[in-house]
Amino acid sequence: MSAQKIPLIVILGPTASGKTSLSIEVAKRYNGEIVSADSMQIYKYMDIGTAKPSMEGREGIKHHMLDVAAPDEEFSVYSYAEKAKKCIEQIYNSGSLPIMVGGTGLYIDNVLQNISLAEQKDKSEWREKLTLEAQKYGNEYMHKKLAEIDVQAAKNIHPNNIRRVIRALEVYYETGKTFSEQLENSKNDPSPYESIIFMPMWERETLYERIDKRVDIMFDDGLMDEFVSLAKMGYSHKLNSMQAIGYKELFAYYRGLSSLDDAKELIKKHSRNYAKRQLTWFKRNKDIILLDAQNKDIKEECVDCISEWLKGRQI
Repeated sequence: MSAQKIPLIVILGPTASGKTSLSIEVAKRYNGEIVSADSMQIYKYMDIGTAKPSMEGREGIKHHMLDVAAPDEEFSVYSYAEKAKKCIEQIYNSGSLPIMVGGTGLYIDNVLQNISLAEQKDKSEWREKLTLEAQKYGNEYMHKKLAEIDVQAAKNIHPNNIRRVIRALEVYYETGKTFSEQLENSKNDPSPYESIIFMPMWERETLYERIDKRVDIMFDDGLMDEFVSLAKMGYSHKLNSMQAIGYKELFAYYRGLSSLDDAKELIKKHSRNYAKRQLTWFKRNKDIILLDAQNKDIKEECVDCISEWLKGRQI
């Protein structure tokens, strides 16, 4: 890799905030290629429920980090960061501008901060033990257990994100060092990127209306058929991929335990709650340039800002 830092455009934000259309416009203006930073769009066959941009919707812009794993495949933050970094370097070396786009803050932070944690083993005795413990005692119990060991990790990880809670505990039991310690130590190498970060901002109620409308459109576009197809392929509710919002809520309906309307409303509720958590995560980053999404000239505002930023930088 060249000693010169790679210019990297980042467009992040909560679900349904307009990241995709904004990133496509930026890519068209600057000969860009998009690197997705979405923890569920990595999975094959999961298109409608993850709001994965269709081939038509990509408008000829090359996208990376979509459909890189099967729904039953282990895919860690480490896996994402390593693959995404290679994509960014290849895009830059080919003479194009890399644009990272998504709403998974953990993925984005790992790339931007050049975090390099040890790769997860495919199978771990501690993971199996902790998973059984979580099934027996519940998420809150495991989260309290993590808080006793690693206060900082417990603050950063939501109790319901049991996979990450277990991962943090697993790291401690296998290495004797807390997840937070390892995270801090991993930041010693400087980032290879010089980045500018944007986030479209909506008024809360407007964003929630957009989320509700998007869920309705997903059902119109065939979300139920997509879910049934995944279930018939043998992908169960126990998989991390099938715990994605838009899929996990449909298992109860599929088994005849709830109505479709109830499932749909639950998807809307969970999506709104997720957007709130995303906003909380991103607002910690003071380097983010907030764009008024209500402004019809938001794309021009973003493009103008990038043009000024790119002056003197080699692409």
